[in-house]
Amino acid sequence: MNSYVIMTDNMADLPESYIQEHGLEVISLSYILDGKTYDRDHPLEVGEFYNKMRNGSMPTTSQVNPEQAKEAFASCLKAGKDVLYLAFSSGLSGTYGSGQIAAQEIQEENTYPDRRIVVVDTLSASLGEGLLVHKAVQMKEAGKSLDEVAAWVEANKLHLCHNFTVDDLFHLHRGGRVSKATAILGTMINIKPILHVDDEGHLIAIGKVRGRKKSLASLVDRMGEQIKGFENQEVFISHGDCLEDAQYVEKLVRERFGVESFIINHVGPTIGAHSGPGTIALFFMGNPR
Repeated sequence: MNSYVIMTDNMADLPESYIQEHGLEVISLSYILDGKTYDRDHPLEVGEFYNKMRNGSMPTTSQVNPEQAKEAFASCLKAGKDVLYLAFSSGLSGTYGSGQIAAQEIQEENTYPDRRIVVVDTLSASLGEGLLVHKAVQMKEAGKSLDEVAAWVEANKLHLCHNFTVDDLFHLHRGGRVSKATAILGTMINIKPILHVDDEGHLIAIGKVRGRKKSLASLVDRMGEQIKGFENQEVFISHGDCLEDAQYVEKLVRERFGVESFIINHVGPTIGAHSGPGTIALFFMGNPR
């Protein structure tokens, strides 16, 4: 069995310590803010990024291109490793498509005839993608083959539930998720949307409540409906520079479902550019997505 690496992208929002501990390879999407380009190798501190957004700066984002993916793949292949790339949702970015193009070009060039690249569309985002990567890492470290891990991800990715809310509707309006009238009216009466990622990997609004605390509790209520029949030893929570709210959701989940293992991390800037400060997202295994 050939040795292999698990590769993902920075949309998985995994802590850097986790990436280093488990030897993950990471491709970086970039963003432009106030005329400067940032990525994983040239970062802006996350708190500063969100403060700039709060003060009116509007970032723009770019997907991974095929040449970038090709270079990342080739580096691993040259080192004698096969590649399992778990990619950001095709419903939100062209990054998965770029990975497919790069893998096909490398195969056609036949530079590494004994090596393989498997590209999987996770249909997931932020720490939802991160939780799928974590499951893949656990399987790899338990001795599972590339094909076994890829097959498990394909079979289970639509059980990776993404429930989230945002604090400012205007960021969703800017991304085309809600109308300007909805953003204005919702802000006036303190309406908070509840959203999820659907089976096509798209961001979809599924409800609304009035008030921040109710929106956070609604995420946990929805989790209660979805986890029946699923064992969740680990739950991941990401946040748009609002750690206390993430910890509040952790407390609710811990008390209600007895979960003891959590990863909490920022929503990275490339996703945060669209969701904005105050985003809270809850990720776990369940059904329906």
